[in-house]
Amino acid sequence: MSADENIEIADEAIIYADDLTETFIRSSGPGGQNVNKVATAVQLRFDAANARGLSERVRARTLKFAGQRATKDGVIVIEAGRFRTQEQNRADARARLTELVAKAAEPPPPPRKKTRPTKGSVERRLKSKAGRATVKKLRGKVESD
Repeated sequence: MSADENIEIADEAIIYADDLTETFIRSSGPGGQNVNKVATAVQLRFDAANARGLSERVRARTLKFAGQRATKDGVIVIEAGRFRTQEQNRADARARLTELVAKAAEPPPPPRKKTRPTKGSVERRLKSKAGRATVKKLRGKVESD
């Protein structure tokens, strides 16, 4: 892999080609007898814990979003075997990794602004609460005079 295969996602997220390791394995699925002979599925490994192209924030979020696909050592393993050719599976695995890191590189949402309930909503809530209390009070034992 050459330097032109580096994947630039954002300012703080670049996947360098030398951080990726690809292994070709036998695939299940379509392909007939060819499936038993040719290793078309791709197992893409990305060492996110030691990747130099990721900032600390993006690294932590990437490992969080990876979930089960991340090992204890911080290596993300993506298996792609949907297609019948190595090249298509290779591109699919890289696209899925890029999508994962892009999701992790998104800026955090703005903080929530605290708002007070309106006077009308407070009154409605208290009125319904009083109505429920009345209904429950009527469920009690009937006293005879």
